[in-house]
Amino acid sequence: MRLGLIAGNGRFPFLALEGARRLGHEVTIVAIREETSPALTEAAAVQPPADLHWVSLGQVGKCIAILQAAGVTRAVMAGQVRHTRLFADVVPDLTGLKVLSRLRTRNTDAVISAVADVLADHGIELVNSTAFLQPLLAAGGVLTARAPSADERADLDFGYRMADAVAGLDIGQTIAVKDRAVVAVEAMEGTDAVIARAGDLAGPGVRIVKVAKPAQDMRFDVPVVGLPTLAALEKAGARVLSVDAGRTLVLDGAEFYARADAQGAVVVGREVKVG
Repeated sequence: MRLGLIAGNGRFPFLALEGARRLGHEVTIVAIREETSPALTEAAAVQPPADLHWVSLGQVGKCIAILQAAGVTRAVMAGQVRHTRLFADVVPDLTGLKVLSRLRTRNTDAVISAVADVLADHGIELVNSTAFLQPLLAAGGVLTARAPSADERADLDFGYRMADAVAGLDIGQTIAVKDRAVVAVEAMEGTDAVIARAGDLAGPGVRIVKVAKPAQDMRFDVPVVGLPTLAALEKAGARVLSVDAGRTLVLDGAEFYARADAQGAVVVGREVKVG
């Protein structure tokens, strides 16, 4: 069965392509020109080659036509579109206009849910975005050599309540806390930017809590961390990061945890009951 891969930014599309190939899928990629790395062209050409098509943001109808022509009935969304793109000069096609007409708000969940609904209307099911990357999902418990101190644990426990509330409102998925005070809250700027801002505001010692939404739709906008996250932590003087176990992708796998240990950082996988 041929799989559709709708590619956004970052390394996620590359890893999803590798995972799909390992499981024997033929792949048709629709890459968003404004977001996806041009290096995906080279990755797509690796044997067995994947069909690669480029579309502009807003060309939902063109994306659907490409997938339908390839016989795709199941697709995975790999990689994000920067939330600030909602305010860019996007020129939607007719199908894109239908997506926009369904929106009551323009937050992330609303936009991507509307796209998923339109895909389904055309016989294309959007599946779990982590389906081919299960080994990269964060495990539960302390994931690094160093465990959090009592003070760090207290900040995390404080932060979870705040982060869950913010994520539940679909504002952002990351907050920074220090001494049981919220230092910074993510909105559209992304995780690395909010970590940098927290370091500027409160100096070394901020603790970072990244959560999935309480009703996280695993088809899209799944929390992601990787080596750039650790670089942002180090630059900000932050040494504690919590992510949600089973609902956060750690894109660099074992290398991520080795680098965290080298930095003296703590990474915790919070175990959350779902449903």
